[in-house]
Amino acid sequence: MSKFDDTVHYQDYENLLSILKKSNNNYDLRKIQKAYALAEKAHGDQRRVSGIPFILHPTSVACIVAQFGMDSDSVIASLLHDVVEDTEFDLKYIRKEFGKDVATIVDGVTKISKIKLYSREEQQAENVRKMLIAMSNDIRVIIVKLADRLHNMRTIECMKEQKRRDKSR
Repeated sequence: MSKFDDTVHYQDYENLLSILKKSNNNYDLRKIQKAYALAEKAHGDQRRVSGIPFILHPTSVACIVAQFGMDSDSVIASLLHDVVEDTEFDLKYIRKEFGKDVATIVDGVTKISKIKLYSREEQQAENVRKMLIAMSNDIRVIIVKLADRLHNMRTIECMKEQKRRDKSR
């Protein structure tokens, strides 16, 4: 049993392995373990606003993606989706260690996150545009990004009210 079972919103690596092993998919567990080890090393002692170890965010996103029945590369990209943006590891390293598909998914998720817009209408139009472009390249980018957003919304209670409102919009 996981040491974080007191909150249903955070899933650790043990939870992820349980989901993967119960699945009918043939996951590359060695490669997934390697991705988890990198994410754990890269995020180190980082914590979320709530104080929860940051590594539980990518493992939770990976659990959501695995529950959707996505493939190994999608699970791996979920584990690594914040590594390029938040740590010393770059996309070239991800590509070398995990392959072109994982790097493409991580890059797509990172690019969707980076664009800052000013008006709400601009943001909504740009989000739709970015999703359509990403879907035309690889639908897995959208699935990982939606899982990331879903987990962020599930754990939003620790933020100040105004920040929750802004993120929700």
